[in-house]
Amino acid sequence: LALKSRIRSTESLAKIFNAQEMIASSHIAKARDVALNAKPYTDAIFDAVQAAVAHTRITHPIVKKKEEDNPKVAVLALTADRGMAGPYTSSIIRETESLLSRLDAAGKQPELFVYGRRGSTYYKYRNRDIAATWEGDTDQPGVEIAETISNTLMDAYMKPAEKGGVSELYIVYTEFINMVVQKVRVLRMLPVEVVEAKVESGPGMSRESEGDNAASSKVRPLYRFEPSLDKVMDAILPKYIQSRIHECLLEAAASETASRQNAMHTATENARNLIDSLTRKMNASRQASITQELTEIIGSADALNTKEE
Repeated sequence: LALKSRIRSTESLAKIFNAQEMIASSHIAKARDVALNAKPYTDAIFDAVQAAVAHTRITHPIVKKKEEDNPKVAVLALTADRGMAGPYTSSIIRETESLLSRLDAAGKQPELFVYGRRGSTYYKYRNRDIAATWEGDTDQPGVEIAETISNTLMDAYMKPAEKGGVSELYIVYTEFINMVVQKVRVLRMLPVEVVEAKVESGPGMSRESEGDNAASSKVRPLYRFEPSLDKVMDAILPKYIQSRIHECLLEAAASETASRQNAMHTATENARNLIDSLTRKMNASRQASITQELTEIIGSADALNTKEE
Protein backbone atom coordinates (compact mmCIF):
# COMPACT_ATOMS: atom_id res chain seq x y z
CA LEU A 1 0.00 0.00 0.00
CA ALA A 2 2.86 2.37 0.80
CA LEU A 3 4.46 1.77 -2.60
CA LYS A 4 1.12 2.25 -4.38
CA SER A 5 0.60 5.54 -2.55
CA ARG A 6 4.08 6.77 -3.51
CA ILE A 7 3.51 5.78 -7.14
CA ARG A 8 0.19 7.66 -7.27
CA SER A 9 1.71 10.81 -5.71
CA THR A 10 4.71 10.66 -8.07
CA GLU A 11 2.39 10.26 -11.06
CA SER A 12 0.51 13.38 -9.96
CA LEU A 13 3.78 15.30 -9.67
CA ALA A 14 4.87 14.06 -13.11
CA LYS A 15 1.65 15.44 -14.61
CA ILE A 16 2.26 18.82 -12.97
CA PHE A 17 5.88 18.92 -14.16
CA ASN A 18 4.84 17.95 -17.69
CA ALA A 19 2.16 20.66 -17.75
CA GLN A 20 4.67 23.28 -16.58
CA GLU A 21 7.12 22.16 -19.27
CA MET A 22 4.47 22.46 -21.98
CA ILE A 23 3.48 25.94 -20.78
CA ALA A 24 7.10 27.07 -20.79
CA SER A 25 7.61 25.56 -24.25
CA SER A 26 4.68 27.58 -25.58
CA HIS A 27 6.12 30.81 -24.15
CA ILE A 28 9.81 30.42 -24.89
CA ALA A 29 9.63 31.15 -28.64
CA LYS A 30 7.89 34.49 -28.10
CA ALA A 31 10.13 35.46 -25.16
CA ARG A 32 13.25 34.64 -27.17
CA ASP A 33 12.11 36.63 -30.22
CA VAL A 34 11.13 39.66 -28.11
CA ALA A 35 14.51 39.65 -26.33
CA LEU A 36 16.47 39.34 -29.58
CA ASN A 37 14.38 41.99 -31.36
CA ALA A 38 14.97 44.53 -28.57
CA LYS A 39 18.74 44.10 -28.64
CA PRO A 40 19.49 46.13 -31.85
CA TYR A 41 17.70 49.21 -30.50
CA THR A 42 19.53 48.99 -27.17
CA ASP A 43 22.87 48.49 -28.91
CA ALA A 44 22.19 51.48 -31.15
CA ILE A 45 21.40 53.87 -28.30
CA PHE A 46 24.37 52.55 -26.32
CA ASP A 47 26.71 53.10 -29.28
CA ALA A 48 25.31 56.59 -29.74
CA VAL A 49 25.95 57.46 -26.10
CA GLN A 50 29.44 55.95 -26.27
CA ALA A 51 30.27 57.94 -29.40
CA ALA A 52 28.97 61.17 -27.90
CA VAL A 53 30.90 60.87 -24.65
CA ALA A 54 34.07 59.64 -26.40
CA HIS A 55 34.26 62.55 -28.84
CA THR A 56 33.07 65.30 -26.54
CA ARG A 57 34.49 66.92 -23.45
CA ILE A 58 31.52 66.21 -21.26
CA THR A 59 30.98 66.63 -17.52
CA HIS A 60 27.41 65.32 -17.42
CA PRO A 61 26.51 62.79 -14.67
CA ILE A 62 25.94 60.18 -17.38
CA VAL A 63 29.75 59.96 -17.56
CA LYS A 64 30.93 61.09 -14.13
CA LYS A 65 29.20 62.44 -11.07
CA LYS A 66 30.59 65.41 -9.25
CA GLU A 67 30.49 63.63 -5.89
CA GLU A 68 33.46 61.36 -6.51
CA ASP A 69 33.72 60.52 -2.81
CA ASN A 70 30.10 59.33 -2.56
CA PRO A 71 30.35 55.68 -1.43
CA LYS A 72 26.71 54.79 -2.10
CA VAL A 73 25.99 52.58 -5.12
CA ALA A 74 22.76 51.00 -6.35
CA VAL A 75 22.48 47.28 -7.17
CA LEU A 76 19.44 45.94 -9.03
CA ALA A 77 18.90 42.15 -8.92
CA LEU A 78 16.49 40.64 -11.46
CA THR A 79 14.97 37.47 -9.99
CA ALA A 80 11.76 35.51 -10.69
CA ASP A 81 8.23 35.70 -9.35
CA ARG A 82 7.63 31.96 -9.50
CA GLY A 83 9.65 28.89 -8.70
CA MET A 84 10.12 25.65 -10.66
CA ALA A 85 12.88 27.30 -12.70
CA GLY A 86 15.83 25.27 -11.48
CA PRO A 87 18.83 27.31 -10.29
CA TYR A 88 17.66 30.52 -12.00
CA THR A 89 16.93 32.65 -8.92
CA SER A 90 19.59 31.04 -6.73
CA SER A 91 22.26 31.88 -9.33
CA ILE A 92 21.16 35.53 -9.38
CA ILE A 93 21.18 35.72 -5.58
CA ARG A 94 24.60 34.08 -5.39
CA GLU A 95 26.09 36.54 -7.90
CA THR A 96 24.37 39.46 -6.16
CA GLU A 97 25.83 38.43 -2.80
CA SER A 98 29.26 38.19 -4.41
CA LEU A 99 28.90 41.68 -5.91
CA LEU A 100 27.73 43.14 -2.59
CA SER A 101 30.74 41.58 -0.84
CA ARG A 102 33.13 43.05 -3.42
CA LEU A 103 31.55 46.49 -3.07
CA ASP A 104 31.75 46.30 0.73
CA ALA A 105 35.41 45.32 0.50
CA ALA A 106 36.03 48.34 -1.77
CA GLY A 107 34.56 50.69 0.83
CA LYS A 108 31.24 51.17 -0.96
CA GLN A 109 27.78 51.28 0.58
CA PRO A 110 25.47 49.27 -1.71
CA GLU A 111 21.74 49.88 -1.77
CA LEU A 112 19.78 46.85 -2.94
CA PHE A 113 16.87 47.00 -5.40
CA VAL A 114 15.08 43.73 -6.18
CA TYR A 115 12.77 42.76 -9.04
CA GLY A 116 10.90 39.49 -8.53
CA ARG A 117 8.97 37.92 -5.66
CA ARG A 118 11.49 35.14 -5.05
CA GLY A 119 14.41 37.50 -4.50
CA SER A 120 12.32 39.90 -2.44
CA THR A 121 11.16 37.08 -0.16
CA TYR A 122 14.72 35.79 0.19
CA TYR A 123 16.15 39.10 1.37
CA LYS A 124 13.18 40.05 3.53
CA TYR A 125 13.38 36.71 5.33
CA ARG A 126 17.04 37.45 6.12
CA ASN A 127 16.22 41.00 7.28
CA ARG A 128 18.24 42.59 4.50
CA ASP A 129 17.52 46.26 3.86
CA ILE A 130 15.90 46.73 0.45
CA ALA A 131 15.54 50.18 -1.08
CA ALA A 132 12.68 49.17 -3.41
CA THR A 133 11.04 46.02 -4.79
CA TRP A 134 8.90 45.24 -7.83
CA GLU A 135 6.84 42.13 -8.43
CA GLY A 136 4.65 40.72 -11.18
CA ASP A 137 5.13 39.33 -14.70
CA THR A 138 8.84 38.58 -14.50
CA ASP A 139 8.36 36.09 -17.34
CA GLN A 140 6.59 38.70 -19.51
CA PRO A 141 7.84 42.18 -18.53
CA GLY A 142 6.35 45.17 -20.28
CA VAL A 143 7.53 48.68 -21.02
CA GLU A 144 5.58 50.03 -18.03
CA ILE A 145 7.55 48.11 -15.42
CA ALA A 146 10.81 49.01 -17.16
CA GLU A 147 9.83 52.69 -17.05
CA THR A 148 8.91 52.46 -13.37
CA ILE A 149 12.21 50.83 -12.44
CA SER A 150 14.26 53.21 -14.58
CA ASN A 151 12.58 56.28 -13.07
CA THR A 152 13.31 55.06 -9.55
CA LEU A 153 16.94 54.29 -10.30
CA MET A 154 17.47 57.52 -12.23
CA ASP A 155 16.08 59.54 -9.33
CA ALA A 156 18.49 57.75 -6.99
CA TYR A 157 21.40 58.42 -9.34
CA MET A 158 20.63 62.08 -9.98
CA LYS A 159 20.13 62.94 -6.31
CA PRO A 160 23.03 64.65 -4.54
CA ALA A 161 24.94 62.67 -1.94
CA GLU A 162 23.51 64.62 1.00
CA LYS A 163 20.00 63.56 -0.05
CA GLY A 164 20.86 59.87 -0.33
CA GLY A 165 21.91 59.74 -3.96
CA VAL A 166 24.11 57.01 -5.40
CA SER A 167 27.23 57.35 -7.52
CA GLU A 168 27.04 54.08 -9.51
CA LEU A 169 24.39 51.69 -10.80
CA TYR A 170 24.86 47.93 -11.25
CA ILE A 171 22.41 45.36 -12.64
CA VAL A 172 22.62 41.61 -12.00
CA TYR A 173 20.63 39.65 -14.56
CA THR A 174 20.71 36.45 -16.63
CA GLU A 175 21.76 36.78 -20.26
CA PHE A 176 19.94 34.52 -22.73
CA ILE A 177 22.51 32.74 -24.91
CA ASN A 178 20.36 29.89 -26.23
CA MET A 179 17.82 27.36 -25.01
CA VAL A 180 20.43 25.45 -23.04
CA VAL A 181 22.88 28.15 -21.90
CA GLN A 182 21.99 31.19 -19.79
CA LYS A 183 24.72 33.14 -18.00
CA VAL A 184 24.49 35.47 -15.02
CA ARG A 185 25.95 38.90 -15.84
CA VAL A 186 26.87 41.96 -13.80
CA LEU A 187 26.43 45.18 -15.78
CA ARG A 188 27.64 48.57 -14.60
CA MET A 189 25.15 50.78 -16.35
CA LEU A 190 26.06 54.16 -14.85
CA PRO A 191 28.27 56.04 -15.16
CA VAL A 192 28.99 55.16 -18.79
CA GLU A 193 32.54 53.97 -19.32
CA VAL A 194 34.34 56.24 -21.78
CA VAL A 195 36.14 54.31 -24.53
CA GLU A 196 38.69 56.33 -26.44
CA ALA A 197 38.08 56.21 -30.18
CA LYS A 198 41.03 55.04 -32.26
CA VAL A 199 41.46 55.99 -35.90
CA GLU A 200 43.75 53.50 -37.64
CA SER A 201 45.52 54.04 -40.92
CA GLY A 202 44.41 52.05 -43.93
CA PRO A 203 46.21 48.91 -45.16
CA GLY A 204 49.19 49.44 -47.46
CA MET A 205 49.77 53.03 -46.38
CA SER A 206 53.46 54.04 -46.47
CA ARG A 207 55.27 55.88 -43.71
CA GLU A 208 55.37 59.05 -45.80
CA SER A 209 51.66 58.98 -46.45
CA GLU A 210 51.05 58.24 -42.77
CA GLY A 211 53.11 61.28 -41.85
CA ASP A 212 51.26 63.46 -44.33
CA ASN A 213 47.91 62.31 -43.01
CA ALA A 214 48.86 62.18 -39.33
CA ALA A 215 46.89 65.29 -38.53
CA SER A 216 43.83 64.21 -40.46
CA SER A 217 43.88 60.67 -38.97
CA LYS A 218 43.65 62.10 -35.45
CA VAL A 219 40.70 64.31 -36.23
CA ARG A 220 37.65 63.21 -34.32
CA PRO A 221 34.06 63.69 -35.42
CA LEU A 222 32.58 67.00 -34.41
CA TYR A 223 29.23 67.16 -32.63
CA ARG A 224 26.94 70.13 -32.37
CA PHE A 225 24.28 69.94 -29.68
CA GLU A 226 21.05 71.90 -29.90
CA PRO A 227 19.96 73.64 -27.77
CA SER A 228 22.85 72.66 -25.42
CA LEU A 229 24.93 69.65 -24.42
CA ASP A 230 23.40 69.34 -20.95
CA LYS A 231 19.83 69.47 -22.26
CA VAL A 232 20.58 66.85 -24.90
CA MET A 233 22.16 64.56 -22.31
CA ASP A 234 19.27 65.16 -19.92
CA ALA A 235 16.94 63.94 -22.68
CA ILE A 236 19.13 60.95 -23.59
CA LEU A 237 19.75 59.72 -20.04
CA PRO A 238 16.16 58.52 -19.25
CA LYS A 239 15.88 56.78 -22.63
CA TYR A 240 19.29 55.19 -22.18
CA ILE A 241 18.48 53.84 -18.70
CA GLN A 242 15.02 52.63 -19.70
CA SER A 243 16.24 50.86 -22.83
CA ARG A 244 19.07 49.10 -21.03
CA ILE A 245 16.82 48.01 -18.16
CA HIS A 246 14.10 46.85 -20.57
CA GLU A 247 16.61 44.78 -22.51
CA CYS A 248 17.86 43.19 -19.27
CA LEU A 249 14.27 42.41 -18.24
CA LEU A 250 13.53 40.77 -21.59
CA GLU A 251 16.77 38.76 -21.49
CA ALA A 252 15.97 37.67 -17.95
CA ALA A 253 12.42 36.69 -18.94
CA ALA A 254 13.66 34.52 -21.81
CA SER A 255 16.28 32.96 -19.52
CA GLU A 256 13.70 32.28 -16.82
CA THR A 257 11.33 30.57 -19.27
CA ALA A 258 14.14 28.48 -20.79
CA SER A 259 15.40 27.53 -17.34
CA ARG A 260 11.90 26.53 -16.25
CA GLN A 261 11.40 24.40 -19.36
CA ASN A 262 14.72 22.61 -18.83
CA ALA A 263 14.04 22.12 -15.11
CA MET A 264 10.53 20.76 -15.68
CA HIS A 265 11.77 18.43 -18.43
CA THR A 266 14.40 17.03 -16.07
CA ALA A 267 11.86 16.77 -13.22
CA THR A 268 9.41 14.89 -15.47
CA GLU A 269 12.10 12.42 -16.51
CA ASN A 270 13.17 11.92 -12.90
CA ALA A 271 9.57 11.33 -11.83
CA ARG A 272 9.07 8.72 -14.53
CA ASN A 273 12.29 6.98 -13.55
CA LEU A 274 11.15 6.98 -9.92
CA ILE A 275 7.78 5.51 -10.93
CA ASP A 276 9.54 2.72 -12.83
CA SER A 277 11.77 2.00 -9.83
CA LEU A 278 8.83 1.95 -7.40
CA THR A 279 6.83 -0.27 -9.77
CA ARG A 280 9.66 -2.79 -9.89
CA LYS A 281 9.88 -2.77 -6.10
CA MET A 282 6.10 -3.25 -5.83
CA ASN A 283 6.17 -6.14 -8.32
CA ALA A 284 9.06 -7.75 -6.46
CA SER A 285 7.22 -7.35 -3.17
CA ARG A 286 4.04 -8.79 -4.69
CA GLN A 287 5.98 -11.72 -6.15
CA ALA A 288 7.58 -12.39 -2.77
CA SER A 289 4.17 -12.32 -1.12
CA ILE A 290 2.72 -14.74 -3.67
CA THR A 291 5.72 -17.06 -3.27
CA GLN A 292 5.28 -17.02 0.51
CA GLU A 293 1.57 -17.82 0.21
CA LEU A 294 2.28 -20.72 -2.15
CA THR A 295 4.94 -22.00 0.23
CA GLU A 296 2.49 -21.89 3.13
CA ILE A 297 -0.22 -23.67 1.10
CA ILE A 298 2.17 -26.40 0.00
CA GLY A 299 3.47 -26.79 3.55
CA SER A 300 -0.06 -27.08 4.90
CA ALA A 301 -0.96 -29.70 2.26
CA ASP A 302 2.13 -31.72 3.09
CA ALA A 303 1.27 -31.61 6.78
CA LEU A 304 -2.30 -32.86 6.10
CA ASN A 305 -1.02 -35.71 3.94
CA THR A 306 1.44 -36.71 6.65
CA LYS A 307 -1.34 -36.90 9.27
CA GLU A 308 -3.59 -39.04 7.03
CA GLU A 309 -0.79 -41.51 6.49
